[in-house]
Amino acid sequence: MSALEIIDSWPVDHAAAAVIDASGTLLDSHGDASRVFALASVTKLLSAYAVLVAVEEEALELEQPAGPEGSTVRHLLAHTAGYDFSGTAVRAAPGTRRIYSNTGFDVLARTLEESTGIGFADYLDEAVLQPLGMSSTSLAGSAAADGSSCVADLLRFATELQRPTLLAPSTLHSATTVQFPGLDGILPGYGRQRPNDWGLGFEIRGSKSPHWTGTGNSAKTFGHFGQAGTFLWVDPEAGISCIALTDRDFGPWAVEAWTPFNDAVLSAFAGPGLR
Repeated sequence: MSALEIIDSWPVDHAAAAVIDASGTLLDSHGDASRVFALASVTKLLSAYAVLVAVEEEALELEQPAGPEGSTVRHLLAHTAGYDFSGTAVRAAPGTRRIYSNTGFDVLARTLEESTGIGFADYLDEAVLQPLGMSSTSLAGSAAADGSSCVADLLRFATELQRPTLLAPSTLHSATTVQFPGLDGILPGYGRQRPNDWGLGFEIRGSKSPHWTGTGNSAKTFGHFGQAGTFLWVDPEAGISCIALTDRDFGPWAVEAWTPFNDAVLSAFAGPGLR
């Protein structure tokens, strides 16, 4: 059995997975790579990328006020604006706590719309999806969680995350570097993390435990998982990226299945120094 064939044992109706190296070369794929799945919070990676393109186009600024008083676009991207998870209540002063928030991404989308005069879904499509050839990917609702895509499209995005063409490499490096270091917070499904490292829209593994990536993933690993039973990660030290999409909501099954799966992927495909 190859590492990716492990998904056949998962308690889901449909699943697809793939691994690429740092050059974007496909190392292995299993399942229907063209099947479209709901992404849930993996959507945030695409939405954050669109916001970062807008920053480079000078339609937005990272230090531009947005959200609660004292909050900026940077705070919203890094989940430090102080918003509650799904409501408009403000639970902390900006920059003082890591409170994972769908609301923050919806405010980001409105901020971009107000600055550009373009609907967020249209901006995402024009700035990210079309240039990368992600023709099966779409956003129909919240910029935080209402995207859908397939493995084939997300492989194009994962390649972009390792060899950026839409952003300057320095911008992507900043986005995948810890913002507001040292802040604790809850990682949904995995409890309180001290610290709960995050970049600009990208979750950063850091020293988190337990975690949805593998025990062998490096601290520099970045990506996101979604409540739809989906994830995408890039490990710069291992030199690979892995995508897995399913049609069963995240739950105890995923906590039990994902970490050993990701360790098998690392063992099979990571650079010799991390195997």
